[in-house]
Amino acid sequence: MSNEYIELTLLIERLHRRFLDVLRTELKRIGVRDINGVQALILANIGESEVVIRDLIERGYYQGSNVSYNIKKLTDYGYLNQERAQHDKRSITVSLTDKGRKVVAGIVELETQNGFKFQESIGNDTTMSEATEMLRKLERTWDEYIRYGG
Repeated sequence: MSNEYIELTLLIERLHRRFLDVLRTELKRIGVRDINGVQALILANIGESEVVIRDLIERGYYQGSNVSYNIKKLTDYGYLNQERAQHDKRSITVSLTDKGRKVVAGIVELETQNGFKFQESIGNDTTMSEATEMLRKLERTWDEYIRYGG
């Protein structure tokens, strides 16, 4: 395994943690102090949809116990609505409340306002879309590895 690959995998982990720090900073800026970056990401991933909790786990975003805990907190704090799925009474669907939508709007504003600054920080030789495409390819490779083995 090359040193570059090891460095890339470690960098991805650090970037995720750093992005959660960016979200935490943005939450403070918009006056939201009762949720953390992971919970804000859950809200963003739900968006305008009505989502079955199981789908958040299956999409690979979160661990089962973490999702259950965070969904409960987000519901308790008034960011999410929960109800039994109409098609399967064993499943729970979640959707954003107005309070949850305001947080997501704040996150979108952060990305809109700072996207150019973030693009400048990676330099002119790599576009944001090229960096995104490279990471998507890596994600597909890892997905295939998980599904079909090495």
